[in-house]
Order: sequence, then C-alpha cells, then structure tokens
Amino acid sequence: MIPTTIPHGRTARRLEWAHLPPQVRALIERQCGSPVVAAASQGGGFTPGFASVLTCADDSRHFVKAASQKAQRAFAESYREEARKLAALPASLPAPRLLWTHDGDDWMVLGLEYVEARAPRRPWRLPDLAASLDMLDLVAAALTPPPQRLALDTFADELADWPGHWDHVRRTQAALPHLEEAAALAGRFGEVCAGSSLVHTDVRDDNILIRTDGTAVICDWNWPVVGAAWLDSVFLMIGPRGDGIDVDAVLAARPLTRDVPAESIDVVLALLIGYFFRQRDEPVPPTSPYVREVQRWQGDVCWDWLCERRGWS
Repeated sequence: MIPTTIPHGRTARRLEWAHLPPQVRALIERQCGSPVVAAASQGGGFTPGFASVLTCADDSRHFVKAASQKAQRAFAESYREEARKLAALPASLPAPRLLWTHDGDDWMVLGLEYVEARAPRRPWRLPDLAASLDMLDLVAAALTPPPQRLALDTFADELADWPGHWDHVRRTQAALPHLEEAAALAGRFGEVCAGSSLVHTDVRDDNILIRTDGTAVICDWNWPVVGAAWLDSVFLMIGPRGDGIDVDAVLAARPLTRDVPAESIDVVLALLIGYFFRQRDEPVPPTSPYVREVQRWQGDVCWDWLCERRGWS
C-alpha cells in the first residue's frame, strides 16, 4: 500500500443547485416533471461543473450535469461531447442512460438515468474490484467493434505525444534509476495497444458505481478511443494496486488480461508514468485542488508497480 491523504469521494469543487441561474433550474424541473426539493452534489472527480442527484417532490430522482458555455467553456464542451457519445452507445451497456439534453441559452445540460448505487469503497476491496472487472468484460463484448457513428480516434493517435512526457522527466528527475529503459518502453505503446474495441480510458473509482445487486456500471464517457480490449482493465488496477491489492494476480485470472504479454502491460505502465510525472508538476487549478495530488500518487503507484514487475531496484 502507498499511503495517501487524498479525500476519496470528496475531491470535486462543483457548482451547487443554488448556484444555477433561475431559468436553468426551471428548465431542469420541467424536464424532471416535478419541483426539485433536494440536491446532492457528486463529490468525486476533478471538474467544477454541476453534477448532482436531484430529488423531486414526486419522489423521483434524477442525475443532472450542467456547465456554462461562457464561464466554463471547456467543461460545457466536455458535457456536449459526452452527450454525443452516450447517445450512440447501446441501451444494454452497463452505463447510465442519457435521457435528455439542453444545449442553448449559454448552458449545456444533461439529464441522465439515476442509478441506485454507491462508489467502490476505498481502500479497494476484492468484491468491488471483481464487479468492476466483470462490467469491463461486458463493455468489451458489447463495444467490439464500437458503434460506427462515434468515429473515434485510435488509442495510438489520441496519445501520440505521451511518450514525449519522458522529456520532462529527463529535465526534472535526471537521476531517476532506469529512466531511459522506462522511456523506451513508453515509446513502443503503439505496437501493443492496437485493437478494435472501444476503450473508455478513464476507468477509476470516481467513474464507477456499484449497484445494490453488487453489479457495476461505468460513467463519464468523455474520452473513448479504439484500441485493445484489455487496456481499461489495466487502467483500473492503479487504485487497487496503490491500496495494497495484488493486482498482477487479479490480471492473471481475468479473461481479458490473462493472455496479455507481460511486456505489453509494462509498456502501458511506462506510458502512464511519463504522463503522471509530467502532470503532477503542473500548477494546481483553483477549481480542482486535489488533481495534482492524485496524479502524483498515481505516478508513484505506477512507478512502484513497473519497478516490481521489471525487477528494478
């Protein structure tokens, strides 16, 4: 286990229901079909957009996201892109369904299916991890190949500049043992990550929900690409690895990952490490005070994991 003070589930600094303009609140209530009597802001994640579970006077519940095009342009565009991708996904996917959108009057608003669920517990436990991996198996089966109308980039094209993050590591951590070996591994990512599956790419505990029946769903479909079906399962392992779970044993037992060459997983870890080591040195955005701390921890977890796998001191 790698200790951390990250307040899991409480990392976001979001707009609250009272912060939304009256006309936006009225729009949401019309879409929900009943006045909103309570709003519970989503505490996980790292973006400042509105994301709340709304309880209405008729006892119905709704999950709503919203961002201002003027004040939060990047996040409004992110929600717009998420809506486009959710609309193309099959209804059978283990993901909350998109119910309605509003794109106008300076606001991008998404109404999504409310799921009676909780976030995976931290530190990670094996039952939650197994449910999350089962869900990724279903996603890979349903989205190989992805819906054509999504017109997604490949993993290799989308992350083409990531091996270059190791140039920053050379400048800032020149004495890091095995630096050049890790950078060389990262440079090979294109040859091991190709595939014909939709890859979510942002699989973490704050984007997963565990339903009351113990099954999992995945949220926040902003960054999917086309690549190898096993990639999301490896990305998911970062949190559990840092929380002390033997994730290599888990990967060796799973159908999507048990036959993946060890070298391929090492290549992906090296790619992620360069990114995390680069990002952790960026300024802390005022709207996301924990994002650099999380990236620093993730980088340390992946470096420790890669060193153990490679037998590096």
